Amino acid sequence: MNTYKCVLVGDGGVGKTTLVKGLLTQQFERKYVATLGVEVHPLIFGNTRFNVWDTAGQEKFGGLRDGYYIQANCGLVCFDLTSPVTFKNAVRWAHDLGKYTQNLVLVGFKSDLDPRVSQDQILQLCELLQCPYFEISTKVGTGIRAPFLHLKERFEPRYASL
Repeated sequence: MNTYKCVLVGDGGVGKTTLVKGLLTQQFERKYVATLGVEVHPLIFGNTRFNVWDTAGQEKFGGLRDGYYIQANCGLVCFDLTSPVTFKNAVRWAHDLGKYTQNLVLVGFKSDLDPRVSQDQILQLCELLQCPYFEISTKVGTGIRAPFLHLKERFEPRYASL
């Protein structure tokens, strides 16, 4: 089994922990409990394991984060589609994690709600970061596997080039 370190970054409350717990339990967690520091969970997709580092989004844990990013193979830069502030902060999150890995994926959470971030803004950020974008809803369960399946394909292409 191939194993990769994947770090989830983004402001507190965007849905990082809910995503991980949803993938582990196939249930939506309604209660918000802030992550303290970091939690690490294995997520397995076929023969690929992502050791997912679910980091705290609160500023008071900022000094610890760089230690969590070391040896990251990839990362999800997460924001809430209903919160322009979390989208604006995604640039900083991507910059910080981008010092350790170039394999970033931008993920917009809460796609089941009315967005307050435009698709044009998102496309501009994807161009700036040179990364793909996925929208997900942990509540409804739409798209929650897509960012990880994209990364799996990136690391382990189905067809080796000749």
